Amino acid sequence: MIKTRMMNSWGWGALIFLTLACMINVESMRPLEAMHLNDHHGKRWGVLVAGSSGYANYRHQADVCHAYQVLKKGGLKEENIIVFMYDDIAFHASNPTPGVIINKPYGNDVYYGVPKDYTGDDVNVNNFYAVLLGNKSALTGGSGKVVDSGPNDSIFLYYVDHGSSGILGMPNGEYVYAKDLINVLKKKHAAKTYKSMVIYVEACESGSIFEGLLPKNINIYATTASNAVENSWAAYCPGDHPSVPPEYETCLGDVYSISWMEDSDKHDLRKETLEQQYEVVRRRTGFDNLQYSSHVMKYGNASRGNDLVSSYIGTNPANDNFTFLHDSSSPPTPRLVSQREADLLHFWQKYHKAPAGSHDKLEAKKRLVDEISYRKHVEYSINHIGMLLFGNSNSSSILLDTVRPPGQPLVDDWDCFKMLVTTYEKYCGSLSKYGMKYMRAIANMCNVGVTMEKMAAVSIQTCSN
Repeated sequence: MIKTRMMNSWGWGALIFLTLACMINVESMRPLEAMHLNDHHGKRWGVLVAGSSGYANYRHQADVCHAYQVLKKGGLKEENIIVFMYDDIAFHASNPTPGVIINKPYGNDVYYGVPKDYTGDDVNVNNFYAVLLGNKSALTGGSGKVVDSGPNDSIFLYYVDHGSSGILGMPNGEYVYAKDLINVLKKKHAAKTYKSMVIYVEACESGSIFEGLLPKNINIYATTASNAVENSWAAYCPGDHPSVPPEYETCLGDVYSISWMEDSDKHDLRKETLEQQYEVVRRRTGFDNLQYSSHVMKYGNASRGNDLVSSYIGTNPANDNFTFLHDSSSPPTPRLVSQREADLLHFWQKYHKAPAGSHDKLEAKKRLVDEISYRKHVEYSINHIGMLLFGNSNSSSILLDTVRPPGQPLVDDWDCFKMLVTTYEKYCGSLSKYGMKYMRAIANMCNVGVTMEKMAAVSIQTCSN
């Protein structure tokens, strides 16, 4: 009896020992990323910015609305998601489904529930920087929500708009200049008001926002839709496959943007790292047709690529059983239209579909002609200014062909760059969406020593008539 009891006692002890050993072994086999998740004790913040207005730019607000749905389903709190969008699309006269915005053909409504934090004239650089810095006293309108973050918090910033060398667009006021944005990020870091930050940017030449500017030691990981010299591309446009519903006359999304969001829609983001998502987006955005693709880039602290995507944007519980696979990316999305040509496509679609002889036909023709005339004016004025400054033989090579090596910022003197842009626009009119493509030309003027006074003189000479 005593021997049996001893054996039983030893048997239970062995069973407990073996059970504990198995538990320890299982813990040691868990993915490193999953253990990282337990290290996240702070709040998660999201700042979502659509920097354009107008129905021709439908896709930008559609992207931001979709991003909001991703973060909301991922578990981020409403008070921690801050949305900038002009909000002139959902109920626009051209929208075939008033009050509804979609981000892919026959997709779900992504507009429902999106907070109206900063809309209309409140979508501007001043409010954007004030929100990032958590500075309520600097706000000029809007909901008053700011990133009131602490040292253990993570921040996700998503910005989609037209862009160019060294700038991102805004529907009101001045542009977002790369140097100014980087200074805001440095100030945020110096204040010790975040643990780590992820930035996704969709815009033409968006790599120039960080190239040679974003430090690697301020715990920021950034990816962009394109490198510093190329276009980014619209998606789900008329003429694409899958085609947009015939009643839509504009692009519904952007390739880089839909790539990260559609990936997030279907995966358990507790099992996917930022680096893995980067690879998914890179493959889908930059496929074999180099004429219609761009190079997705990454900047800043590369080690943050090991972080889980869920540490920044959460994860949808509906995807709990979906395991990330390296070859699980969506097929490449055909794209026919660069960001800079998408509005021209919209105007053409409006004109093409309007009944012959109708008021709508005449109005659509006027808008199309006005857009083409504006583009010709910008092209002429920049080229003529270049000729006056450098002569016929040197103008093109200095203005358009000079590109600095990778790792160098666009321009040395950012104050000069801003002054020359302001001077040009004062005398020759807004560069606007299409004219942004000449920002590198203006930066190159600074790099070879053109002064504000000289720029004013040649701008007046070129555009006074």
